[in-house]
Amino acid sequence: MKAISLLGSTGSIGVNVLAVLRQFPERFRLVAMAAGGNVDLLASQVVEFAPELISVADEKKAHQLASLLPRPYRQRIVHGSDGACQVAACPGAEMTVSAIVGAAGLLPTLAAIRAGKDVALANKESLVMAGKIVMEAVRCAGVQLLPVDSEHSAIFQALAAGRRDELQKIILTASGGPFRQLDSASLRRVTREQALNHPNWQMGEKISIDSATLMNKGLEVIEAKWLFAVAAEAIEVLVHPQSIVHSLVEFHDGSLIAQLGLPDMRGPIAYALSYPDRLALHLPPLNLWQAGRLDFHAPDLQRFPALALAFAALRGGGVLPAVLNAANEVAVAAFLAGRITFPEIAETVARTMDIVPDGDDSSLDDILAADAAARRLAAERILHCG
Repeated sequence: MKAISLLGSTGSIGVNVLAVLRQFPERFRLVAMAAGGNVDLLASQVVEFAPELISVADEKKAHQLASLLPRPYRQRIVHGSDGACQVAACPGAEMTVSAIVGAAGLLPTLAAIRAGKDVALANKESLVMAGKIVMEAVRCAGVQLLPVDSEHSAIFQALAAGRRDELQKIILTASGGPFRQLDSASLRRVTREQALNHPNWQMGEKISIDSATLMNKGLEVIEAKWLFAVAAEAIEVLVHPQSIVHSLVEFHDGSLIAQLGLPDMRGPIAYALSYPDRLALHLPPLNLWQAGRLDFHAPDLQRFPALALAFAALRGGGVLPAVLNAANEVAVAAFLAGRITFPEIAETVARTMDIVPDGDDSSLDDILAADAAARRLAAERILHCG
């Protein structure tokens, strides 16, 4: 039985992780869990899974959680970034699932790796911000870093069809989000509710907005560079509205190997948890005849410049990807709050990338300093625009 620590238990990925654990109680045991501010849902998860250690966003939330739990659990509650790191490195865990959204997942992910835990990675921002540091930590610790994102899981599986020296290209697919057919003028009028209405996937607010701008795909491009040790020139993005082909790899003999399936995150989650085994999830099968046509086309970087910004950050290197991510997090929060328009998300990121100074991507201090500076500058620009 594999002991699991879960970061981000109340988010969309975390809820699906718990669904897999619930389906296979003979294979997995949850020993620690961390969440943000949804204490009601967290309390019910704690009662069901009885972890040894629980972390929540802050001290106030910790008191709220304690009031909802039976007395024996109250001494197991920690909070804040330190608490999340304790959960990540929980001594009783063999694998940590990193599913915290955003930059907040970086330090707990590193804590898990340095504690010798295999990591099932859903927090792409860890590699976007500090890919060099994270992958060096993985190498030094001798642990496995297994992808949970459906696209990277697909690539991971497709790569088994050949040798790494035969790899020509990685092709990430993107649904295109809800606005792939809108013109530039219509994008200015996009509402919060429209942007959150993803056509294929049920996701949290932040990732839903990132999917609509194509920034999520840009972050996945940077993640893929580190996960699979490929150059930016060997990564391509294709819009695939049906979300059936989750990604592909091309080998130098011209063969394209794809992984297909219905859009359901339990598949890639279960594969990461059980690798190299495959679990009988009993999900609805993919019927290709019913699925009908499968379309692919190039992304429009004029209408969706966020993807181009991510490629620019990847090529620029240094702390630029951390700046990209930080500015985007601030801009997405401002859009969700009704303070900026949909196109101003990417505009804010672009302006911030222009003015944040250089730094060394081998230095965690430089990365965190760039993150903080980018957040401050992005917030100032939004305030000025407002």
